[in-house]
Amino acid sequence: MDSPFMEEFARRLARVGVSVVRFEFPYMQERRTLGRKRPPDRQPVLLECWREAVSRYAHAQPLFIGGKSMGGRMATVLASEELPVKGVVALGYPFHPPGKPDRLRTDHLAQMRSPALVVQGERDPFGRRDEVSHYMLPPFLQVCWIPQGDHDLQPPKRSGLPYEENLALAATAVKEFIEKCLGQDVGG
Repeated sequence: MDSPFMEEFARRLARVGVSVVRFEFPYMQERRTLGRKRPPDRQPVLLECWREAVSRYAHAQPLFIGGKSMGGRMATVLASEELPVKGVVALGYPFHPPGKPDRLRTDHLAQMRSPALVVQGERDPFGRRDEVSHYMLPPFLQVCWIPQGDHDLQPPKRSGLPYEENLALAATAVKEFIEKCLGQDVGG
């Protein structure tokens, strides 16, 4: 929750009037306290963490949920449940494991009960633009492509594209998605 990417993205969203609450899954908390890596928790544990977070903030309507990579994926799974969620945002959605484009993680997307936005780098190894353009995604799921971005939306230095511009583009896309879902301005 306090990776440089998450810190910077939360700051950018706050600047455009979007309040952000971050939390960690148990396996990440354990990494922090024990100082060593361990594999992610199983999906039931991850979803229960999400449910707890949503229940803590359900009063804060309108409520949007989202996350980076696996956190965003779990948010899309959770969005198929009966929850007070207006929309879902996934940053760097893991459409498939890197190098395994045949192992798609998209079947559940059609069951979401909320509109969704995926902010994806064009060269993200978890789902490049040329791959994702062929997927049968539900019409309420919008994909915002970040020019030459990787999984953290970072363009290669040789591209000449500034990372700051990609982050600004992503934050604007999230704000506009929220405004569209609400049918009104949310600030900023």
